[in-house]
Formats: sequence, C-alpha cells, structure tokens
Amino acid sequence: MSQPHEPNREPGTEGSQNIFVRFQNGFERGFNRFRGRYSALLEQAIANRRAFVATSLAIAVASMSLFFFLGRDYFPEIRSSVMTMHMRAPLGTRIEVAGRIATLVSNSIQELLPGKVENIVSNCGLPVGPHNLAFIPTPTIGSQDCDLTILLKDEKSPVWDYRRILRKGLRERYPGTEFTFQPSDLTAKILNFGAPAPIDVQINGPDMYPNYEFARKLVGKFREIPGAADVVIQQTMRTPTLMVEGNRTFGLGVNRSLKEMADNLLMTTAGSQQTDQIYWLDPSTGMSYLINVYTPQPQINSVNSLKTIPVESASDSQDPEGQEVQLLGNLADITATGTPGVITHGNIMPLFNIYVSAEGRDLGGVLADVQKVAKSMEDEKPRTAELEIHGQASLMHDAYFELIFGLLAAVVLIYLLIVVNFQSWLDPFIIITALPGALAGIAWALFLTHTRLSEPALTGAIMTMGTATANSILVVSYARDRLKEHGDALQAAMEAGVTRFRPVLMTASAMIFGMVPMATGYSTNAPLGRAVIGGLLVATVFTLLFVPCVYAMIYNRRAARQKDHAYNE
Repeated sequence: MSQPHEPNREPGTEGSQNIFVRFQNGFERGFNRFRGRYSALLEQAIANRRAFVATSLAIAVASMSLFFFLGRDYFPEIRSSVMTMHMRAPLGTRIEVAGRIATLVSNSIQELLPGKVENIVSNCGLPVGPHNLAFIPTPTIGSQDCDLTILLKDEKSPVWDYRRILRKGLRERYPGTEFTFQPSDLTAKILNFGAPAPIDVQINGPDMYPNYEFARKLVGKFREIPGAADVVIQQTMRTPTLMVEGNRTFGLGVNRSLKEMADNLLMTTAGSQQTDQIYWLDPSTGMSYLINVYTPQPQINSVNSLKTIPVESASDSQDPEGQEVQLLGNLADITATGTPGVITHGNIMPLFNIYVSAEGRDLGGVLADVQKVAKSMEDEKPRTAELEIHGQASLMHDAYFELIFGLLAAVVLIYLLIVVNFQSWLDPFIIITALPGALAGIAWALFLTHTRLSEPALTGAIMTMGTATANSILVVSYARDRLKEHGDALQAAMEAGVTRFRPVLMTASAMIFGMVPMATGYSTNAPLGRAVIGGLLVATVFTLLFVPCVYAMIYNRRAARQKDHAYNE
C-alpha cells in the first residue's frame, strides 16, 4: 500500500551546528522509523482484521471484569500529618482520672510510633455549654471521654498503617478503654456530615432498653466483619449512678419534704450555686463573683458519707430547739444503678447510633456486609424499632449511579453529536468503538496501581471518553475523505492511520503527561489522573489499530455488497 508523501526537509538543516536543530532532526528520524513500524503493524492488522477486531474486543470486555475486584470508595483516603483519636475510659471515670489516662496514652503513642510524632493535644470531658457540645464531631458524652489530636512529623504519613499499630498496641496496654479514630481531613468530615464514622446504623424506636440490647447484638456481629473497625455504640445505658429515693411517709412524719432532701443533697455535692445563687460585689473593681459553698470532696468519698448528710427544714430556723437532726440515710434509700449517659432523639423517639469504619478494605464491601448482617437480624429486632443505615457509605450508591449514568449519557450524547456533524449513523459508531479500549485501560490502570474505584476515578473515566473520541474522529474523518477519492476502504483505513499517527499521539501524550503529577501525588484526585492515563494509553492503541480495522471491515464489506448488487442487476 502507498505511503503518504513526506514533506522535504529544509535545505541546510542536516549539517546545522545548532543543538536544537540537530535534536529535531534526530527526533524526526526516530519518529519516522517508529511510524514505519506502526505502518507495518497496521497493515498486518488490516489484513487479519476480523480476527484482530474479535480478539481485541474480547480482551477489552474481559478486562472490564476487573472493576468488580477493585473495591469501592466514595473518596480515597489521603496521606496526612494529623490523626484524630477518641478515647473512652470506663464509664463513670472522673475527669481528673481520665486526664491522667490520656497522659499515659500520649506517652504510649510516642513509644508505639517512635520518631514519627510531633505533638499530641488532648481534650477531656464535655465542652463548656450545650452550644459547643452540639458542634463537636466526636463521640464525647461524659467525663470519661477524651479527644486526642496526634500531629505527625511527616506531612505525607500513611495514617492507615499508624492506626493499625495504635489499635493493637493501645488495646493491649489499656484494657477496658475504647480507642476509635475519626477522619482528620476536611473532605471526609464533610462527607460524613459531622458523624465520626462513614457508616452510621441507626436504631429508632420508643422502647429504649430492648433497642439497646438489640444494638449490642448488632455490634457483636459487625465486629466479625472483615475490614470493619472502630465499631461502637454512641449512646451508653450503664453510666454508674447513685439513685436516691426518698421515703415520703417517713419524711412527712418528721417534717421533711422531698424538696428539702434534694436541696440539702445538692448543697453538699454540687454546692450552693445549684440551689441558691449568691453573688459578691467587689467594691474596688465593681465586678461581681459567684459564691459557691460546698462540702470538701475528701469528706464525701463513700455512700455512708452521703447517708450522713443532715437534712434541714425551713421550720428549723424558726424553732431550732424543737427539731431533731435528720440524716439523709434515715429519709431515703441510696442504691447503685446504671442510667443513660446521653439520650439521642430521632423523630421524637430515642435513637441509638452504631458507628462502623472501614480499615484495610473498601468501604463498599464493608457496607455490603453490614447490610447483610442487619437483614439477617431482622427477626431479633424489636417490633417497635426501625433500622436505617446512614452516613457517607449510604450516599455512595446514589453518587455512583449518577456518575455511571453520566458516563453512559456522555457516550450517547457524543454519538448523537457526531451523527449530526457527519450526517451518518455508521461513521459515529466506528468512532466510539475505541471507547471499550478506554474502559479496559482504566480498569487495568486502577488494578495495577491498587487504586479503588471512587468518585474521582469515575470522573476521570468521563474525561477520557472525550479525548478518546476526539482522536477517533481524526482517523475516521480522514478515512472518509480518502475513501471518496479512490473508493478503496482498505487503503483509506491504512492512509488514515499513518497520516493521523502524529496528531493522535500528540493529543494523547499532552493529556497523559499533564496527568502524571496528579496521578503520582497524594491528593484525592490521584485516581482521576491514573484513570485518565490508563484509559488514554489503551484508547490510543485502539484508535490507531482497532478503529482502522473496524472501518476497513465495515466499508470493504459494504463495497463488496454494492458490487454484488450491481452485478445481479
């Protein structure tokens, strides 16, 4: 087959001493040799076009099965210099004890991650005021909770490996204390909608205690799921509490009411600010200070100390000699019990949150197993309870559906647009035959780089469709022009591939090299760059080999049919 005519080189360039000119000449000679080898390969492919097209298409379709082995994430987790950990000591731990445990935990983190920790900031207990409590994205509910922010020396630290080390080491050193990790990067926090984990299983219903027991059973099942980490129930129902129940009959007999019992108990344990707030005005500064009178804590160190609290009556001040001293232990029963540490409501009814994170496994796989476990436990669920799965993971399905629909819609719209421009239904079909190769290249690129399927990767797939289609248009449009001139489909396909070889490579190379920094970086858009690079590499091969073969096969068969039809007439 004839080769397209090469333009003559400018005179005087062969012996030029300019380094750039010499480099250009050398590059042209190498590129022409490379194009010559491509021309020979394309000629063989067109000669065996049916086998080549069938084999290439089968390989591309088989490669798409790799998408089922990639795993699914909403957005990929990136390397970071910050880790956020939550520590929950045994329920009822006083805040000063929780602070000491947090200090010991900080030292243990330094030992478990030697030379990798810059600083650790701990914050224990509830924040001041309900407004601050409403906006903290951590599971803090009481004095036993502490938030630890771990600052790492390396800004590109593999935080998932560090979390695995800390979970194992801290669990062994501090039995009875729970350690969970929350997302540190802003993207994950936004996608979680403020929740500390991407999977939020909510149990909502009026019966608190049956729902809580059902939630505990679910937690046991969830912890057996491979890849499930930090499985905890946000709400607690067994916070150590002393229940004081006054005896109304005996109290009235000695002229003591329940209100007086409660006021004296609060005065002793919490201070006078709970029953009667008194302020003192400093005349020198004009500032007022709240006066709080209470019994020193060392004197209230046991249940017997509470029983000896004197209970006074309002009438005692009027007739102090006629009243006997009454003790709280004579007027009330004090028992130890467990009470809810926090009560969350959803649609007015009590709500329990079970948080589940994914570690070492894709979020989609963990979510699928969580849904299976929840469905298998339907028979044990209380009749009045409703179970729903919320969080980032539940939104991932909708986002995937929308992006995959957008990918298919992009292909259809591209096809229809080309139909309008080419005034043909067949040529646009030949053009989009390069797209299966692009999808196969995306699958292989993500598989070989151990990158899970995610929103950025699907976005990169949509971008790849446009560039791959543009390159195919270059080839098919030139083949149409050559076919009109001499009417030989095989020669037209050959000339189109060789002539459009340089512009196709230039367009694909520009996009591929432009995506290299993104693909090799540690940002959330790294899967996008890898998907574009892999898709364009294979799509370019399909554009230069597969598309000319499809064009030659279709139009050569059409020409043969036209000849047979003319001969029969």
